[in-house]
Amino acid sequence: SKDEAPAVIITFLKRITVLLQSPVIIIRTDNGTEFKNQVLKVYFDSVGISHQMSSVRTPQQNRVVERRNWTLVEAARTMLIFSRAPLFLWVEAIATTCFTQNRFIIHRRFNKTPYELINGRKLDISFLHVFGALCYPKNDREDIGKLGAKGDIGFFIGYSVDSCAYRIYNRRIKKIMETMNVLFDELSAMAFEQRSSKPELQSMTSGQICSGLDLTYAPSIITKQQPTEGELDLLFEAMYDDYFGGQ
Repeated sequence: SKDEAPAVIITFLKRITVLLQSPVIIIRTDNGTEFKNQVLKVYFDSVGISHQMSSVRTPQQNRVVERRNWTLVEAARTMLIFSRAPLFLWVEAIATTCFTQNRFIIHRRFNKTPYELINGRKLDISFLHVFGALCYPKNDREDIGKLGAKGDIGFFIGYSVDSCAYRIYNRRIKKIMETMNVLFDELSAMAFEQRSSKPELQSMTSGQICSGLDLTYAPSIITKQQPTEGELDLLFEAMYDDYFGGQ
């Protein structure tokens, strides 16, 4: 929220100063109240940061930030639509998009990603997964019992900020959890998809089955012919002998 923005900005500035071993000199923002407030003004003055703001209703002056924000929102929208995730997870989609872009978008001036510029090394991307993918977090509760389920059904929604873990929406408890003990099933349909576009086997009619098959029938060479009375007598001759002989 806007009330939390000043504290988040101050924390980020302190962290980036330590990581880059270089002070922040200038900050450019718009005239939003989340940036133009007394808390940030006092902090900027205390550390010697110059705060430059764009004119009111002139986003063109803040084009770099506006373009980055547009890219972020469009990517998050695409992820939500593709995974069919509920809209209350839009914050998780934005956070996951930002996390991914900071590790993939290459800065043309330095030919490196933001992650490489800050940490001085390339990232192992083998731990990345598809947003909204079906997964099975381990059920590590103490009261699971001998016959209890060892895993739950969940949806992958992002990465932990404070630890090396995945953020999973647990469908059973309807809460977001962080864990590394999880199995992913990214080959299946998106976990949030409630119904498949294809009819299920048990609900398919004969017409649906036939319409989905390309059947070619060979011409029939068998002709129907009624047997004669003599042929029937010959066929059942042994049965007659056994029956009448027994009588």
